[in-house]
Amino acid sequence: MATDLELFADYFQIHLLDDESDGDLSDVWTEQTVLDGLGATEDALAIGTAVNVNVAVSVHILAAQPDDDDGGDHQDYDHIVEASLNLASGRLVVLGCTDYLPDAARFDMPAGWTRIRASRRNLAAAVLADIDSDNAPETTEQLRLQAWPAPYSEPRIIKRWVRPAA
Repeated sequence: MATDLELFADYFQIHLLDDESDGDLSDVWTEQTVLDGLGATEDALAIGTAVNVNVAVSVHILAAQPDDDDGGDHQDYDHIVEASLNLASGRLVVLGCTDYLPDAARFDMPAGWTRIRASRRNLAAAVLADIDSDNAPETTEQLRLQAWPAPYSEPRIIKRWVRPAA
């Protein structure tokens, strides 16, 4: 089952964190993490976006790793990254980076390490539409977040999208 959200990707990012995290992602952005679209600390993740407007976010809380690793599902997405997140509290928080934390969406999960896969699509259309990209479904950036309990493992770029040259 999925929960659909519309989040403001202010500063080109969406945040995921443990409910007890201080959410400090101020030092995660480097030239490489910007290219990867992923900044990570132990208890917080920043998922880069192609736009600085609202994005359509779909959150999927899973019991185990999704079985779409054969590559079939990956062709439907432009950019896919994975990282581990320590959910000591057992609650995943999903929000835009400047959203009000008490109002953010929260999801119950088993406490401990969780794997997050962020799959983004419709990026070229969203970038072309620029500041009006969230006005129509065909130009809105879409972000699917899949979360499941899993031991810690290093962040991984599964599929990379490169922004077209201006």
